[in-house]
Amino acid sequence: MALLLKNRGALLILMFSIFLVFTGIGLVIPIMPKYMENLGISGGVIGLLVAAFSLTQLLFSPVAGRLADSFGRKRMIVIGLVVFAISEVLFGVASSPVLLFVSRLLGGISAALIMPAVMAYSADMTTNEERATGMGYITAAITTGFIIGPGIGGYIAEFGIRVPFYSAAIAGMIAACITLFILRESRPSQESLSDSASSEQHQGSLLSQLWFSYREPYFFSLIIVFVMSFGLANFETVFSLFVDHKFGFEPKDIAFIITFGSIAGAVVQLTAFGWIMNRFGERAVISVSLLFAGLFIVLTLFVHTFWMIFAVTFIVFLATDILRPAISTQMSMLAKDQQGYVAGLNSAFTSLGNIAGPIVAGFLFDLDINYPYVLASMILLICFVLSLRFKNSKQTDANRNDGEFSRS
Repeated sequence: MALLLKNRGALLILMFSIFLVFTGIGLVIPIMPKYMENLGISGGVIGLLVAAFSLTQLLFSPVAGRLADSFGRKRMIVIGLVVFAISEVLFGVASSPVLLFVSRLLGGISAALIMPAVMAYSADMTTNEERATGMGYITAAITTGFIIGPGIGGYIAEFGIRVPFYSAAIAGMIAACITLFILRESRPSQESLSDSASSEQHQGSLLSQLWFSYREPYFFSLIIVFVMSFGLANFETVFSLFVDHKFGFEPKDIAFIITFGSIAGAVVQLTAFGWIMNRFGERAVISVSLLFAGLFIVLTLFVHTFWMIFAVTFIVFLATDILRPAISTQMSMLAKDQQGYVAGLNSAFTSLGNIAGPIVAGFLFDLDINYPYVLASMILLICFVLSLRFKNSKQTDANRNDGEFSRS
C-alpha cells in the first residue's frame, strides 16, 4: 500500500476525471421522460440515444488504448475531458433529436479517450499486490458516476431541465485544468516500451482486435464485461420510465433510489473490495455477483412498494459494483506490459454491452414494460451458469504465478 499512498493525489485526480465522464452518461436518464414528452420520441429512440454514446466509445477505444501507450496517459485524459465538456454543452442547447445524437456521439469519444488512459495510469503506479485495491478505487469512481448520474440529473433538473448539462460541462473543464497543471505523466517501463512493437500484431483494426480477442487468456472476462454492461445498461435505461409508468414515481424518488445505491456500492469498493477478493478469489466473486444481479433484477417485477423497490435495486447495484472491479483486476493482472491495450479492449466490450442493452431495452419497453428486465435477468443467469463451468488453464496458471511472485 506504500506506493498507492504515495500516489494518492494522482489517484484522486484520476477518480474525479473518470467519475465525471460516467456521470455524464447517466445524467440523461431521469430527464428523458421530459424529452419524450417535448420531442415526441418513443422508448426505442431513447434506447438508440443512450446507445449512441457507447457506439463511438466502442469505435475509438482500441485506438485510444494505443495512444495512451504511445503518447502518454495524461495527454489523452486532458483531451478527453475537453471533448466531454463540449458534448455536455451541446446536449444542453439541443432542441432537436439530431443535436442530441451529435452530443452523445461526442460524449462517447471522450469516454474512449479517458477510460483506457485512466486504467493504464492506475496500473503504472501500482504493484501486483496493490493492483486490486487500485482498480477498486478507479472502478468505484466509474460505477458511482454511471449510477449516480441519474440521481444528480434528477436533483439539479429542479433548477431547469438543461442545468445539469451546463454544470457537467463546467466541471469537465475544471477537471481538464487540474489534470493539465497538477497531474504528472506516468512513465511506462523500458520493457513496456520494447514490447510495444511486438504487440502491434494484436493491435490492428477494431474488428480484428475483437475477432482475435478469443485467443487471449482473459477472453471470458471480456465476455463477462459485455454481459454485465448489457444487463446494467438494460436495467438502468428503462428504470426511470419503468417506475414512472408502473408506480408513478417522481424524479426525486428515482434520484434517491439510484443515488443511495451508488454511494453504498462505492463505499464497498473503497473499503471492502480488496478483502473480498483476497478472501474468495476472482472467480467466486464474479459468479456470485452475476447470480445476485440476475435474481434481483427479475424480483423488480414482483415488488410494489417504494422501499421494496429500493431494496431490490440496491442489491442489483451492489452486485455490479463488486463485479466490475473484480473483472478489471483479473484482466489487469494478465495484461503484463500491455495495460493500455487491454484497458482499451475492456472499454470496447463495455461499449458493446452499453450499445446493445439500451437499444434492446428501449424497443422491448415499447412492447411491454416488463420485457427488458426479463431479458436482462435471463442473460445474467445464463452467464452465471457458464462462469461455474468455465475452466481456463491459462488464467489459473497466471493467477498462481502471480501469487507465487507476490509471496517471494
